[in-house]
Amino acid sequence: MSTPYRKLFATPGGLAFSIPGLIARLPIAMTYLSVTFIVLHETDSYTLAGTISTGAALINAAFSPLWSRKADQLGQAKVLRFTIPPYIIFGLLFIYTITHNFPIIIWMALIFAAEAFLPNIGGLVRRRWLHTLEDKEEGRELINTAYSFEALVDEIVFIIGPLVASAAAISIAPQAGMYFAFSFMSVGTGMYILQKKSEPPPHPIVKGDKRTAVLAIPQVQAVFLPYIFLGAFFMSATLCTIAFADERGAKGYTGLLLAIWSAGSAVAAIINGSIKWKITDGQKFIYLIVAMFFATIPLLFSHSILILAIVLFLNGFGVAPILISGYAIVEKSVPAAKVTETFAWILAGMQIGNALPGPFVGFMIDQYGAERSFIVPIIALLLAILSLLPYRKVWGVLIKI
Repeated sequence: MSTPYRKLFATPGGLAFSIPGLIARLPIAMTYLSVTFIVLHETDSYTLAGTISTGAALINAAFSPLWSRKADQLGQAKVLRFTIPPYIIFGLLFIYTITHNFPIIIWMALIFAAEAFLPNIGGLVRRRWLHTLEDKEEGRELINTAYSFEALVDEIVFIIGPLVASAAAISIAPQAGMYFAFSFMSVGTGMYILQKKSEPPPHPIVKGDKRTAVLAIPQVQAVFLPYIFLGAFFMSATLCTIAFADERGAKGYTGLLLAIWSAGSAVAAIINGSIKWKITDGQKFIYLIVAMFFATIPLLFSHSILILAIVLFLNGFGVAPILISGYAIVEKSVPAAKVTETFAWILAGMQIGNALPGPFVGFMIDQYGAERSFIVPIIALLLAILSLLPYRKVWGVLIKI
């Protein structure tokens, strides 16, 4: 099982950019939580905190594909040098203005501006792996391993990031989590930019070339749409889990439950990268979404914290492989000059989905309780399955490659 990973880690320069990429990605799992802590501390309004966090996520979903497109055209280092300083500056100004009683419109605009400058670091790292491995003898198999490893890194980020943000907010100050996030971003991107040999070459715009928008490509649409409902699934399941623990007077177990869910996904990511699959990424994507739908139904019958933990862990086994196969499908469906932007659009679809279920989940929890509200993530996965149907012909091709 370890052989593919030994080969991957032996790739010259691989870990030298992947580890900084991990550090630079930590703020993604820290910023929204830290913003929530700060807004709650200053305004005592859950509605305002939720609105701002949702708005910031949507702003990032809208702008990150732009920076990824520029990374494809101009090079990753140039884009990071341009985007990271404004991201940090606007973030610091947000902290200053909200803690010094500036009008809401000012500090809200500043945090939205900060998120507009945050690029998709995970997409940049995956693109760099693709560039590093594409000419190797076992390139395609190692690319699957690389995507699996980066999925594992994502899970590590979403386990460590919230823990650091929460600990900093509780033990130091509400805004401390953001200070840590900016420090990680500065160090991680600084180290990442220094790895010049592994940077993919830029693909400048050539006058006269026909340019097709990424989302106009049917294969990308066929993955983008289910990713929206997958994002809705992840967010609704998270909110239901939080409410489930709270109803049972076990709020302290919320972080543990979500970490167990991520742990299941992390284990699946490791396994996924170790296997030489006999089926295509298209087949795997479809099979796993259907399997995950049935694996989510037991959430409705989880009457205790222990049972919920077990169900979440098993459910997590479907998460990473679905996302990995989605990345692989779109990467093989677009020209090299559009790969980074395509990764960003796929992630943007998930971010859009994250913003959708909040009000509906809140209504279900208030009216029927947390346990019955798990019907929402089940419906989200059913919609993900149904969203495959408009692209039957496209999937007929994708399951063969």
